[in-house]
Amino acid sequence: MTGASGRVALVTGASSGIGAATARLLAERGMRVVVNYLRSSTAAEEVVAGIEAAGGRAMAVQADVREAAAVESMVEEVQAAWGGIDVLVHNALTPYVIKSFQDMTWEELGGKLDGEMRAAFAVTKAVLPAMTEQGWGRIVYLGTGLSRRPREGMVALGTAKAALEQLARYLAQELGPQGITVNVVAPGPVEDTRMAKALDEELKQRQIAATPLGRLAHPADVARAVAFYVGEDNAFMTGTTAAVNGGLSMY
Repeated sequence: MTGASGRVALVTGASSGIGAATARLLAERGMRVVVNYLRSSTAAEEVVAGIEAAGGRAMAVQADVREAAAVESMVEEVQAAWGGIDVLVHNALTPYVIKSFQDMTWEELGGKLDGEMRAAFAVTKAVLPAMTEQGWGRIVYLGTGLSRRPREGMVALGTAKAALEQLARYLAQELGPQGITVNVVAPGPVEDTRMAKALDEELKQRQIAATPLGRLAHPADVARAVAFYVGEDNAFMTGTTAAVNGGLSMY
């Protein structure tokens, strides 16, 4: 197998934003891409159609990634069509509230932690058997700069993604001997995403002013970092976090 040709990549939450940009780029680089979505079947099919029009291969598969049975069913559908999944890009964003800790209930914080980890657990468990069997795999989780740099009202998302980032390190350690790398791509604010819509214009301008590269990220900026991590060229980076934020936060 040469280059990315024929590799099967599952991108969760791929009907819009970062997920859609990543699906398009991986397809452009020769991977067969599974466009997972929760509700937006029309948008997911549009992503698939765009990939196919450009000469790539893709399929849309519905699944709530928080539900282990739904994830298993999705992976079985992909296996029937294309075989095992070589690359997992876990991008799907589970719901969360934006409010202060003092105004928050345990159900709101605990619910986000549970949803975040449940989804990561389910999709990772489902793709590991094929990766382990062939001794090659790439896993990338989408994190956030909020895991390390707090912002008002974002305690639920930032705390849940910090847990995801630590899970990635443990998995990197455990799965490395089996030829599987596990990394995190942690964007700052990204244009054209649901999270960006939570920024009011004044905060957005402050973020841009604090960013050395002078703008917010575009989904394609994040997709390129993901594409590097999941490619054949990335043979020796695992357990790392790539900050895609234009220098807004450096770590």
